[in-house]
Order: sequence, then C-alpha cells, then structure tokens
Amino acid sequence: MNAYAHTSPHDVRLKIRAGEIATQTSGMCLGYAQANLAVLPKDLAYDFLLFAQRNPKPCPILEVSDVGSPYLKKIAKDCNIASDIPKYRVYRRGELIGEYENVENLWRDDLVAFLIGCSFSFESELLESGVPVRHIEEGKNVPMYLTNIPCEPAGVFSGNMVVSMRPLPHDQIVKAVNITASMPRVHGTPVHIGDPAAIGIVDLAKPDFGDAVTINSGETPVFWACGVTPQSIVMHSKPEFCITHAPGHMLITDVKNTDLKF
Repeated sequence: MNAYAHTSPHDVRLKIRAGEIATQTSGMCLGYAQANLAVLPKDLAYDFLLFAQRNPKPCPILEVSDVGSPYLKKIAKDCNIASDIPKYRVYRRGELIGEYENVENLWRDDLVAFLIGCSFSFESELLESGVPVRHIEEGKNVPMYLTNIPCEPAGVFSGNMVVSMRPLPHDQIVKAVNITASMPRVHGTPVHIGDPAAIGIVDLAKPDFGDAVTINSGETPVFWACGVTPQSIVMHSKPEFCITHAPGHMLITDVKNTDLKF
C-alpha cells in the first residue's frame, strides 16, 4: 500500500509544495478524488472549455480557475495549482520544453487553470469491491496509450483520445464497469474492452505515458478515457503555451470520491 494512502489531501499537498513528494500519486489519499491539469491563456480558454464539454469522457471538468489566479475555490482549500502538484509539464506551440516540480515562476496573469476528473479517483472504489488494480499492486504509474479514437474538435483544439489501461480477470469486468459507470465525472465506463489494436494500440508493453504492467493469463485489458488527453490535444493543436501535470502526477483534492457518484 502507498505510504500516503491514509494521509489527508491537505497534508499531502503541503508536502508536495515543500518538495518532499515528487512521485506519481496513484494510491495516495484513498477515498479522495484526484484531478488532471491543463492551464491555457485566456484567449484559448473558451475553446478549451467547449472542447471539454463536447468530450466529457476524457475531459470531465471539476473546476475552472479565475483568470490569472493559481488558487482554487471549490475542490481544494489552501491550494496553489502552481506548486501543489508533484510534477508539471510545459508546452510551447505543442512541443514539450520541460518538466518541473514547481511552475510559480512561469505563471502569468492571463492564465486559466482547468481541473479535470481522473481515473485514479475510482480506483479506491474498485479496490474496496475486490477488483484488482495492477499498477497499484506493482507500485507503478498507470499505463496510458495514444489511440485512434478521435475527439470532437472545438475551436483550435482537435486530436485523438488517450486511454488508461487496467488488466482485469474476466469475472471482474462487469463489476468494474458498473462501479465506474456511477462516476461519470471521473471518466465513467470504459471506452474499450479487449483487443488493443482495435483502438490503434500496437504494443501494451510500450505505453506512451506511465509504466507497463503485468497482464496475467485469463485477464483482459480494459481501457478508460484518460485526462492526459489534453496533452495529446496540445501536441496536435500546438497552442502558444500550456502547462499540464506530468502523467500520473495529479492534484489530490478535498472532494470525496463518493461525492462524484450519481
């Protein structure tokens, strides 16, 4: 079990802010929702909001910040979005220019932060129901893959969906689908079950983000829409500037997973 599985979200965020935690956050603060991040200039914010509205499976919005403010008002108290995530990525015109543990020095007064639901949020529900979560068992980041599934474009934004994968025993798949169906604000039901080639994935052992995990005999890969999708969209659409979380390095919110159910 993760060393911070039962630590409060606020305490974990303070440790992240202090530079004491820089690892991926799967398995931390069990029972609390985690969030993906996309930060864009104000002149692109409406286009991105429309993109998220048209693509709610990969981009379920949990909160949008005020223009220029790195502080959130709803999903996390005393939270500075520029310092309270373990690792960030910064893109310029679609090119990744670096990863950082703090982006306060890159913050601008025209930026808008979008916090997007994360599949880590439903993992504690799966575990409580006896559904195995392999990357937590193996102490790894969840494997994530670029797909051939197109998102519905909006304004300047277009591109394909990213998915996360969890291998499940055949007799656990229906249970996992039912559990995640009750949580549409953190991606909901899977978008694909079975043959990875059908959604454009060539090799499950080589994820585009995160870590490969063991797939045992009698298990089927199950794919959920992933909040890393905005990074795929940014690389395809090439906005002037964007800050995201590094895949698997999420914002841990004060929102209980149970509050995100129907």
